[in-house]
Amino acid sequence: MKEFSRRDFLKLTGASLGAMAFRRFEGILPANRFQFPEGEKLGRVSVFPNYYSTPLKTEPHRASTTIRDLGQDELVIWSHEVVGSANSVSKRWVETPEGYIYYPDLQPVHNFPNIPLTALPEGKPGFWAEVTVPYVDLIIANPPARSGWYKTSLAQGFVPRLYYGQVVWIDQVTTNEMGLVMYRFNEKYGYGDIFWVDASGLYPLTPEDVSPIHPDVDPVQKKIVVNTTYQTLSCFEGETEIYFCRVSSGYDSESYFTPPGGYNPHRKLFSIPMGASSTEGRSGYDTPAVGWPIFMAGNGIAIHAAFWHNDFGTRRSHGCINVCAEDAKWIFRWTTPYVSLDAGEVSLDWPDHGTIVDVVQRTF
Repeated sequence: MKEFSRRDFLKLTGASLGAMAFRRFEGILPANRFQFPEGEKLGRVSVFPNYYSTPLKTEPHRASTTIRDLGQDELVIWSHEVVGSANSVSKRWVETPEGYIYYPDLQPVHNFPNIPLTALPEGKPGFWAEVTVPYVDLIIANPPARSGWYKTSLAQGFVPRLYYGQVVWIDQVTTNEMGLVMYRFNEKYGYGDIFWVDASGLYPLTPEDVSPIHPDVDPVQKKIVVNTTYQTLSCFEGETEIYFCRVSSGYDSESYFTPPGGYNPHRKLFSIPMGASSTEGRSGYDTPAVGWPIFMAGNGIAIHAAFWHNDFGTRRSHGCINVCAEDAKWIFRWTTPYVSLDAGEVSLDWPDHGTIVDVVQRTF
């Protein structure tokens, strides 16, 4: 354990912006703040129970004995990833101390609580923060509920929450009657709902966290290629592939298809709510705080983080290109235009645009 010096203490209590950079000081946070399993890596059940259950199995295949069914947001210790069998594209399973769980049903998460800031940074209207624990509960500050996702959560008996990897705007800091520091999450571009959240679950982003990756490379040499046949994304500098990840593009249907073509990214934000109504044969959805979106078409198609599934490598979006939070953040920082922490977003007018994205369908 790192020695806890007076200088560290001053940073952690908000005496400087360095407070934002500290996370894993065990023994300082109040004991049992978050009742999560103790493990280096955890898995959160991300499947809504009204879709289908998430069984814990004795072996890594569907036909094996079910030990029990897991509920939404239940957490398990993520021991290993193994290859098994399933009636879908992914054959990966997660081994836990109790048994095996199908990989796409678990969001990989960590439990990194933070020392909260006790006030907004001097001269700032607020700050961007990232959820670094499996989840944090939300307490509405201006009832009644307005957003569809929040109303649905209440109607179905779910606790409204933020999840690991989500990015939110904080515009107030307070200490409640129990002595806990609380941040006020005020979602820009949302429905007007404002929430209080336990500050120790959120990490205030620093300029270094969002600094450009490879800014010395000529922007013209940067290009993204998304292959919807294999559900992959590659970042190129010239002819050299420097980053690769799996994605989930639109379902293979007329309503949700991600069309091939060359796209010109024109808007980048740290976070934005996303939603669509149930019209023209489409099922509706409403999701808050979708992190690291790069909008690249007038019909709302974007590359962005997805915390609600872990089935990357298969088609399952409404037309956007889903990636995990870590990949989304890297791609966001690497692509142009670059977005500063103070700005929070950048929009370009045609013909200006950011790093070109080619969406292709092909085999090799």
